[in-house]
Amino acid sequence: MKVTHDVENIDYVKLGNVNIITFVLFWTGLVVLCSLYVTIPLLPKLSEIYQISVSQAAWAGSIFSICFAVGCLFFGAISDRYGKKNVMALGLVGLAIVTFMIGLSDSFSQLVVLRGIQGGLAATFSPVALTYVGVMYPPKKRVTTIGIISSGFLIAGIVGQLISSFITALINWNTVFFFFAIVYIFTSIFLWIVIPKDGMAAKDQDLFAIVRKFKISFSHKPLILCNSIGIMVLLTFVGMYTALGYYLSTSFQFDDQKIFYVRAAGIFGIILSPFTGKFVQKFGMKKVLTFGMLCSIIGLFFMGLGQSLPIIIFMSILFVCGIAIIVPSMLALVGQLGGNEKGVATSIYTFILFIGASLGPIIATFILKTGSSTMPFFVFGAILTVGIVLSIMIHSLTAQHIEKELTN
Repeated sequence: MKVTHDVENIDYVKLGNVNIITFVLFWTGLVVLCSLYVTIPLLPKLSEIYQISVSQAAWAGSIFSICFAVGCLFFGAISDRYGKKNVMALGLVGLAIVTFMIGLSDSFSQLVVLRGIQGGLAATFSPVALTYVGVMYPPKKRVTTIGIISSGFLIAGIVGQLISSFITALINWNTVFFFFAIVYIFTSIFLWIVIPKDGMAAKDQDLFAIVRKFKISFSHKPLILCNSIGIMVLLTFVGMYTALGYYLSTSFQFDDQKIFYVRAAGIFGIILSPFTGKFVQKFGMKKVLTFGMLCSIIGLFFMGLGQSLPIIIFMSILFVCGIAIIVPSMLALVGQLGGNEKGVATSIYTFILFIGASLGPIIATFILKTGSSTMPFFVFGAILTVGIVLSIMIHSLTAQHIEKELTN
């Protein structure tokens, strides 16, 4: 069954409002994804308070990632039924309530359950916002806007940890969640006032009819290849930083604070993300995506080979530069290939992205057990090399068969 919406009839966001709307989407993505990372600095504290091991305390983060990924799979489809603005705004209100409740947790089991619910509610933004851009923004502005929003997602990995560490040291760990609860309430109000309605609610379709459209991502070759690349992207991103922390602590005797500074340097690489749209317009999607992957691959291989700390730091930034280009490029490509089903295609792709993020630390830790602290860099570099081959196949299929693939 085909979607009854005609995307061409949608009134695009007025040009005078684009900058403020884009900022609101960037800001919301940043603060929502901060919740994914806030428990990382809290693990020793949670371990001490609840008398559990650090590995057990890590479930406070893992359960969020799992539920977030699952939520991404469904909320894109739900937003097709009830409207994207409605889902984003109400999701933020629910996120604020649950985040506040986490700060009141008096047992670890309660905290884990609430973190799972928090992860699911956080997914009301990411896939929905990306689809919103795909239907409400003029085509020439989509990749740039997706790049800006994606940079918020990536920066959250650093900002979330920084805010959590600062508030915990200044007051206590509970206040971290109280703080973000307040932020989410004000953000929901800001979003509701500023963001125009998308007018895309499919009230003539039941939710199961929309969910059945999930098959598009598993029946069209270009999207299958995109999803294959998708699982590699955050897998290598999160896995690299897991391996880098171990490498710096064992080879250079860095403490947690110094490791954090090296990770924070990656923010310089993220700066390229908002400019991806300009690069695509000038050089084309194929060249930009290939360039991004080459940057990440070169960064990984030289990190594995390098014995000099400045080179390792520089190459980690180069790696992040590549990821910052790949993420918005792939999201824009998935939206394009998804056609009228871009909401479903984007939801599934986002789900796969964060499944990769969950697998990254597991794979990195498994490789590190071999005794080599640099082997993960080579393995992740090899994975992204396969990604280049897949991206070439995508563009070959797109050039020759894209119309057939999306209409059969």
